[in-house]
Amino acid sequence: MARERDPLLSSKKRIASCASPTNVRTSSNNSSVDPKLGPLEITESCRRCILMGLWCATLLSVILPSISSEFNASNQASWLGTSYLLAICTFTPLYGRLSDVMGRRYANQLAVSVAAIGTLLCGCSRSMNMLIFARFLAGIGGGGLSSTCSIIMSDMYSIRSRGLTQGVGNVLSGLGLSLGVPIGGLVSQWFGWRWAFWMQMPLFAASLVLTAINLNYETPGKAKSVKDVLKRIDYGGMITLLISVGSCLVFLSMKYNEQRKWNDPMVFVTLGMACTSFVLFLLVELLFAREPLLAPSLLRQKVPILVGTSSFFVAMCNFSVTYFLPTWFQTVAMTSAATAGMHLAPNSIAMSAGSLFAGWMMHRTGRYKLLNSTFGIFPFVGIVLITLLREDSPSWQQWFSIIPLGFGNAIVFQTVFIALLVHLPRGQMAVGTGFGQLFRGLGQVGGVAISSAVFQYKLDTELNRNIVGPHAEEIIRLIRHSTLVVPDLPPDLQRAAKDAYATSLHAVFMLAACSTLVAYVARIPIPETTLEGTCTKDKRSDQAGSGPREAPPDGADEV
Repeated sequence: MARERDPLLSSKKRIASCASPTNVRTSSNNSSVDPKLGPLEITESCRRCILMGLWCATLLSVILPSISSEFNASNQASWLGTSYLLAICTFTPLYGRLSDVMGRRYANQLAVSVAAIGTLLCGCSRSMNMLIFARFLAGIGGGGLSSTCSIIMSDMYSIRSRGLTQGVGNVLSGLGLSLGVPIGGLVSQWFGWRWAFWMQMPLFAASLVLTAINLNYETPGKAKSVKDVLKRIDYGGMITLLISVGSCLVFLSMKYNEQRKWNDPMVFVTLGMACTSFVLFLLVELLFAREPLLAPSLLRQKVPILVGTSSFFVAMCNFSVTYFLPTWFQTVAMTSAATAGMHLAPNSIAMSAGSLFAGWMMHRTGRYKLLNSTFGIFPFVGIVLITLLREDSPSWQQWFSIIPLGFGNAIVFQTVFIALLVHLPRGQMAVGTGFGQLFRGLGQVGGVAISSAVFQYKLDTELNRNIVGPHAEEIIRLIRHSTLVVPDLPPDLQRAAKDAYATSLHAVFMLAACSTLVAYVARIPIPETTLEGTCTKDKRSDQAGSGPREAPPDGADEV
């Protein structure tokens, strides 16, 4: 049977086609064999078509303002983003397993299809609850897009070339993020917010067509039937992780956003469910799951644990800052919501540049540790500059403080992911990708949830200390739940509100600074390994010089 790491056919004997990826070879007894091509045997034009299909789906971005006002449910608006992150955190690791079980094409097309259905339902929603569910469904697909895209690129390119390819993809994603928000805003203004979702359908369709035609290379471990696929899914792990993370989010919202007491059933019950479900998740993964999301074998290895720890805290830092920095400009610097959002644009540009730079340097030098150690401290510098922001800070500090954060974190994500892949056997590449995505997803949810809890707790404390007298409780409630009321307050109350917001946001930024510092310390013990291979020859297997990469068990590569 064909193996994924079989030697490439000689050019004289090779007949390759993206649409019909089969070879016809005549043996001594004139019998014909039609094995499918491996990911390293497909043509360069086929690779480009596959990348175009992958990037079509990951370029998508959408803006969500004013939706909640149509449904008169502004108190539920925060769950639009939270439900999406919850789905990404819970289901992204699953696609690592599905990529092995279903094959790369079907796993990717499942993710694209689910994301498309969720996005379509967002545009068709008639209530806030339906919209939140649709965003959750879109998140299930969105997490799969990121995971399968990483896995497929790792198939088609050597470790040394993969970072550069990922860098180009991140530049396009950054461009889509930067342009998607204003374009989505214009579409919402001209045609209504529903069209901001519906306009994404052609890109999903293009992605499905391109991958259906070109993504046909063969990989090991594919299941024989739908029944076999369903049997190999870790339902217990998914359900317990979903309940654990979801309960934790509800607990933090009830305790710190709604200021409920500890003896409130919604507080202690959700906290108990979160802890119990997390323990059950660990037990299922370690003892019962046939093909667990968490991959216990990776928990016994130093590099995956260090990479997972770094990814968690880096993601937590990123989401804490990007979620709350616009709030600082709205409530302390007193800018408009549009201007406040624009202060994140330098971060998107810096992340695209950092990712491309990291990929180019690893491709050129074949090393990642010095790159990580040197630029990995940049995010801490950026957070310190952000923490030092004041009302009268110069324009350069207000606009450019976030650049070291974005540039450094992009390099960190690139280098630690490559470090994870190069220290794993090829047979564990897809599972390793899901493992890293799980920690990153947990960091994203934690960044929003934990920083929100810190922010709300500190804001309530500062407002109660600064605002006293008649109607103080009602005024505090209004200030806590809407940043839009701050500019319209009387001067004395406005000053108190601005000071309370500034102190609370600085506490969030300090949390982010601690997170990125912990991440930097966690990455220090990750060893250096020279990256081998080129775009046309992969040396990630058990060859000389690739010590940490072990050969998979016999038969692991059988198709």
